[in-house]
Amino acid sequence: MRILKSPMLYLIFLCFSLTACATVPITGRTQLSFIPSAQVQAMSFSQYDAFLKENKLSRDAKGTEMVKRAGYKIQRAVERYFAANNMSDQLDGFQWEFNLVADDQVNAWAMPGGKVVVYEGILPVTKDETGLAVVMGHEIAHVVAKHGEERMSQSLMAQMGGMALDLALQNSPAETRGMWLQAYGLGSQVGVILPFSRVHEAEADRLGLVFMALAGYDPARAVTFWQEMAATKKGKQTFEFLSTHPSDATRISKLKQALPEARRYYGK
Repeated sequence: MRILKSPMLYLIFLCFSLTACATVPITGRTQLSFIPSAQVQAMSFSQYDAFLKENKLSRDAKGTEMVKRAGYKIQRAVERYFAANNMSDQLDGFQWEFNLVADDQVNAWAMPGGKVVVYEGILPVTKDETGLAVVMGHEIAHVVAKHGEERMSQSLMAQMGGMALDLALQNSPAETRGMWLQAYGLGSQVGVILPFSRVHEAEADRLGLVFMALAGYDPARAVTFWQEMAATKKGKQTFEFLSTHPSDATRISKLKQALPEARRYYGK
């Protein structure tokens, strides 16, 4: 009986997942999302607090002030836009926070619920507040589009798919089961998870342009910023189809395509 019940559970789970969809603001893309945002945010806030306990905040007062100023300007612009379009409920539970961390990494990241970290190492690359707004607009876009919740949903679906495949092959020889399970793992990573990661990156680029424009920053700076970033890599680029990020050429091309949309919001 256990074997008969398990496939039914997978089918129920699949049917539920197909109806658990949300829509990303502005882009209108339908995304898989069946993990409650409140649950994801609670985990995010806990992990963020742990990170801050283990890492030193920057003593660069000027840089810290710039990070917080750019972050809060974009946050307020997003909140105004969502309020004007009757979407404020999509920001429920957010607890925005922007910190500069004492680390030479050329990096920045964001967590669900509005927690954003910028590393000191990226400031020489961004050069000024508008360049910083490119990076922070992108990271804030990940949060607003709830890419974290979507990635968790995708990962759970991939795990459930692997379990279903294992069950279906339970009477096959061990070598056959191992071969197909390995193929499934590779397929879910390259065929699903990584492409969705690239979708998220491209979407965050587009939304980031709009958000920085709404905050009063010139979105055209994003194109020159990524051109400068590409020039610093010196041929160390990863093949796009095995990368979670779009290639530099793809990213720059799509940013140029998205600029007219972002310019409509600039100066309003």
